[in-house]
Amino acid sequence: MTLTIALVAHDRMKPALAEWAARHRRELAPHNLVCTATTGGVLRERNPDLAVATVKSGPLGGDQQIGGMIAEGRVQALIFFPDPLAPQAHDVDVKALLRIALVYDVPCAFNPATADLLVAGGLLAR
Repeated sequence: MTLTIALVAHDRMKPALAEWAARHRRELAPHNLVCTATTGGVLRERNPDLAVATVKSGPLGGDQQIGGMIAEGRVQALIFFPDPLAPQAHDVDVKALLRIALVYDVPCAFNPATADLLVAGGLLAR
């Protein structure tokens, strides 16, 4: 089964997400990947072989767009690496994204260790 997986990261965490995606490119490749704009750019640069669709940047509504996709049943997993040590100007949008992921019981990972467990648990297996 092909999934749509949202990949999002705050600025300082974008390199970590890009590296995580590189380690799991084989598992990610068969799926539809959607990212906020800036995160998608970093992922594409590090992983040119992965097809990545983008929505707007997080502060410009991208978090809300991904939340809408979750509510519509169009995103089946969220991998979001937030920066726990930096304040975010769009914190309300981030909280709304997390809330909608919880409401719709979407599998989520918020750091590389948990994202690795989603892969090891077979979420991305086809």
